[in-house]
Amino acid sequence: MAFKQELDLYLQFVKLEKGLTQNSVVSYKNDLERYFRYLTTETKIGDLSGVTLSHIEDFLNFLVDEELLSASSLARNISSIRGFHEFAVVEGITKANPAELVELPKKASKLPEVLDRDEIEAILDTPDLTTNAGIRDKAILETLYGTGMRVSELTGLEQDRLIFEIGFIRVIGKGNKERLVPVGEIAQDAISHYTERVRPKFFNPEKAHKAKNKVFLSMRGSALSRMSIWNIVQKASEKAEIEKNVYPHIFRHSFATHLLEGGADLRAVQEMLGHSSILTTEIYTHVDRSFLHQVHKEFHPRA
Repeated sequence: MAFKQELDLYLQFVKLEKGLTQNSVVSYKNDLERYFRYLTTETKIGDLSGVTLSHIEDFLNFLVDEELLSASSLARNISSIRGFHEFAVVEGITKANPAELVELPKKASKLPEVLDRDEIEAILDTPDLTTNAGIRDKAILETLYGTGMRVSELTGLEQDRLIFEIGFIRVIGKGNKERLVPVGEIAQDAISHYTERVRPKFFNPEKAHKAKNKVFLSMRGSALSRMSIWNIVQKASEKAEIEKNVYPHIFRHSFATHLLEGGADLRAVQEMLGHSSILTTEIYTHVDRSFLHQVHKEFHPRA
């Protein structure tokens, strides 16, 4: 990959000097790899000194128009790009920072896409429960939808955080913030079925030091990665013939929206999602209103 040496130096810097978590380093890496791919394929630039503000703005517009990134993801990409170019100047790789004046592209607020109840049921019914992998995948899908947890929270979930005797899971979220999330009987049964009958078969003592006490393991005994979860979700959505773009986070969107559709209190949903601000949770009230509008249009005689 072009710019690989510069990227490796920067990632080492943010990890060692700035003390970022491994998840944050991976996010920086993913953002910048996509940025460099764009520069290489769309601009044919092979040297950092040739990058201009115009190139960066074109890339951000590409993210808006083609990748449909959220405002928060765009802001993170800008932060990644700015930080990298600042580093390049300090290290003497380039003389100027073309990202210094970059601004967030203007974009209408985009409501999160959600799955309706039938689509959720179709996906949850896809795993083959006659196989060990199917039992595990069923537990993963039920957990994503049943708790609304982030995929990074799911991959980091450990067995001692399953407190089923009181119907909760202890989730460690962003910034190591802990919250208790209620989990229903269906998800509990799916998780218990997996942990009791399948996980012991997947457990590999040689990989125990890395997998530690993680709930969800690969068939070889290593802890599942976020990409592994993405692949499981993709496989299930394709099997269910869902036409929407289905990814792990859509279960979180659907979890929140379905709770609000059912009359749940916004503050309670905020606590379950682990949002530090109620404003973040309020986006789902807009999704809920669109659902109400749809119901009104479909069933009211004068709609």
